[in-house]
Amino acid sequence: MRSLGQLQVGDQGLGCMGMSQSYGAGDEVESVATIHRAIELGVTLLDTADVYGAGANEELVGRAVKGRRDEVVLATKFGLADPDRRPRGDAAYVGQAVDASLRRLGVDHIDLYYQHRVDPDVPIEETVGAMAELVAAGKVRHLGLSEASAATIRRAHAVHPISALQSEWSLWTRDVEAEIAPTCRELGIGIVPFSPLGRGFLTGRVTSVADLAEDDMRRGLPRFAEENFARNTAIVDALRALAAERGVTAGQLALAWVHHQGEHVVPIPGTKRVRYLEENAAAADLELSAEELRAIEDAAPAVAGDRYPPEFLELSNK
Repeated sequence: MRSLGQLQVGDQGLGCMGMSQSYGAGDEVESVATIHRAIELGVTLLDTADVYGAGANEELVGRAVKGRRDEVVLATKFGLADPDRRPRGDAAYVGQAVDASLRRLGVDHIDLYYQHRVDPDVPIEETVGAMAELVAAGKVRHLGLSEASAATIRRAHAVHPISALQSEWSLWTRDVEAEIAPTCRELGIGIVPFSPLGRGFLTGRVTSVADLAEDDMRRGLPRFAEENFARNTAIVDALRALAAERGVTAGQLALAWVHHQGEHVVPIPGTKRVRYLEENAAAADLELSAEELRAIEDAAPAVAGDRYPPEFLELSNK
């Protein structure tokens, strides 16, 4: 178990987004089986958002945990569900969004409620103040932010304790290490890294863009573009060599590195398949020495391409 503020969760969570969008066709039967297997393995934190599948992902997660509500920690997010997916954080919207999420999930409370992206047009104090009212009303237990800057985190935490920050963090996305991660550590805020496997790239299973479905979101990400793909493959090759020495996969080694960033860090690798869930969960038990951690970091000295196109990158770490 690890702590996200005062919230206790298993040391690894499960990102559920890909069950409903972004990574090719979904399979509800396999997705529900994956969630059930996660619970069996002690992967208690289930992560979704109202925007995933236009609400369908929350509904899927709700169906999967029906009758098992007390065995899981449900986390969902609000703020990007408008048609243009621009951040929204005004108080009125916060109240509307939570009621809609509760209805889709089929539960009476949400364990961890995040603002998906900071609204640049609304003071964070207003947004978190409205979220705090949800805690007082019993609709939400703990509050979180996603992709917020260190300064925003401090302002938000002054209004109401923030339990967790969700941001991208992996061997090839380390932006949070300069200011954001130290701020969270100082304030006692947990960090929930999404895409800790570089959107699957660090597993080595994607050998070319042709491996991706036509509607796979990664086709639009700079790091998967043809001019960057081959350069980034060198990172996977180096990880594979190191992983072979330990008898594990490249993905497990990359995920174990994230686990070693602190006891307040709970990565949420996403998958919709039981076999990949089991592989990911095993990485939490992999102990790495200081020498091995350095070698893993040396395997990814530079990454070719930004993590998002400009229009999405501008919404991050605000």
